Amino acid sequence: MNRIARWARAEWGLLYVTVREPLLKRRRRAVPMTLGAVCLTAVIQVVQNQSWGYGFVQEVGAVRAEDPLGPALLRTPLSLFVPALDLPVWGALAQILIVFGIAEICLGRWRTLLVAYTATLAGTLYARLGIALGPGRPLGLPVSDAQVVDTGPSAAVVGLGICLGWRYGAYATAGAVALAMAVEVLLKENLAGKEHLAAIAATVALCGATALRHRLPDRGAAKRFGTRADLSSDPP
Repeated sequence: MNRIARWARAEWGLLYVTVREPLLKRRRRAVPMTLGAVCLTAVIQVVQNQSWGYGFVQEVGAVRAEDPLGPALLRTPLSLFVPALDLPVWGALAQILIVFGIAEICLGRWRTLLVAYTATLAGTLYARLGIALGPGRPLGLPVSDAQVVDTGPSAAVVGLGICLGWRYGAYATAGAVALAMAVEVLLKENLAGKEHLAAIAATVALCGATALRHRLPDRGAAKRFGTRADLSSDPP
């Protein structure tokens, strides 16, 4: 038991400490964007289940690979908050509340939205690429997937989970998320599963680029500091 506790502390300790204090001090004020996203998702769910609202939600927030690219890109941000009709809405609300809430505290509002949108956009663009490749290739998709309505926060949640694990040293958790998505593809072979893998790839690339961008100035600063130290040590 002690071994499990030590592992959990090493895996999630930093993440827990980072989230705990803002929630205790500010409570709901610590996650205003997340609460707004939960409310927006709930409202959209109610509207799209009305006879007068279904068409409107599809027009402004539903993305299909067969749609023209321009309108699809405009709909993609809102598509994060359009719950899939074939899944229980409480699942989408719970994902947003927990994962977006942790990310908003740990990454900040705008970084959270950036990662979420990048992951979702990666899935949207992959669907078009997969259909263009066709079902006979490893990354290909059947033509029928072009008509699948692609909405919901799942790709964004997967991307945020990978990003949080990367940044806060929860590498086993991030690996478990990636492994679960790979198993999903092996078992179901559906569009959503492959889009999740595309979201993971895009998030890893984004995290890697961010890490490299922060590392390069540090190296430059160290080099400049070393040069000044050498000069100051020289005799006059």
